[in-house]
Amino acid sequence: MIGIYTFVFIFSCIILLWSGGLLVKGLTRMARFLKWKEFVVAFFVMAFAGSMPNLFIGLNSAFHKIPELSFGDVVGGNVIDLTLAVALVVLITKVSIPAKSQLIQSSSIFTIIIALLPIVLILDGTLGRGDGILLISAFIFYLFWLFSKKERFSKVYEEEKDTIIGFKLFIKDLATVAFALILLLGAAEGIVRSVSFFAQNWNLSLPLIGILIVGVGNALPEIYFAVITAKKGKTGMILGNLMGSIMVPATLVLGIVAIICPIEITNFSPFAIARFFLIISALFFFFAVRSDRKITKKEAMFLLGIYIAFVFFELLIQ
Repeated sequence: MIGIYTFVFIFSCIILLWSGGLLVKGLTRMARFLKWKEFVVAFFVMAFAGSMPNLFIGLNSAFHKIPELSFGDVVGGNVIDLTLAVALVVLITKVSIPAKSQLIQSSSIFTIIIALLPIVLILDGTLGRGDGILLISAFIFYLFWLFSKKERFSKVYEEEKDTIIGFKLFIKDLATVAFALILLLGAAEGIVRSVSFFAQNWNLSLPLIGILIVGVGNALPEIYFAVITAKKGKTGMILGNLMGSIMVPATLVLGIVAIICPIEITNFSPFAIARFFLIISALFFFFAVRSDRKITKKEAMFLLGIYIAFVFFELLIQ
């Protein structure tokens, strides 16, 4: 039985990662055909498509009455996006990430507030339906602000200028997106069921599994997209992508999960470490963006160090 669930978990994680990348690729190609603006691609493809694994994990965990797995996934994913994701983009591409635009500067404030909002709301031990409505309201407020200025829609997204995307290829990409969503749903179900089995039989903490394992898997699609974007020279989109990938799970996903099944945390020890490192990484990210107006290699190394320390201390308390 253990062997079966181990296989299901590993296979589901692989499918989750692969289908997440498939979803992003399909949508970015569709964006060229539809002549979407670059900003819309950055926000919708990564903030929404990149958050689909979080949403499916959240919905499945809520329906299985273990919503704390979703909370751990989102908190862990936010730490990863603020540290490991940014660090890998800079270190792999050897390019500093610019943060000069007013959109990035302003969004960084929203990012820090929203990233910390769920761990503030759950200080009483419960993220209830009222908290869920508040989180969704915060998302709607940010959405209205985000789309308030027309200049953000001035530049059309172009992936490869020499490649023409025809209607047949567009239909193929549309089918790919639908297929990827079905795979995500199945993979999420496999992960939730196997994780629930491990937690019950091996006395493991569901939040810790969500923070360290599921969170990493769900963060990989946006890391992949950020690296590919950087290699193509579209560095201006990177921070917007990652910040959107932080805000959507922390508000919309957790809000929906909390409304379906309120999240109750009885053991705060995994979240004590995660909360501390989330605050540290969020503050450092904020000051790096606001002061130098770019993320350099030196800052990337420091962010990587924060993530390594985060994993070490989480495993230490287990």
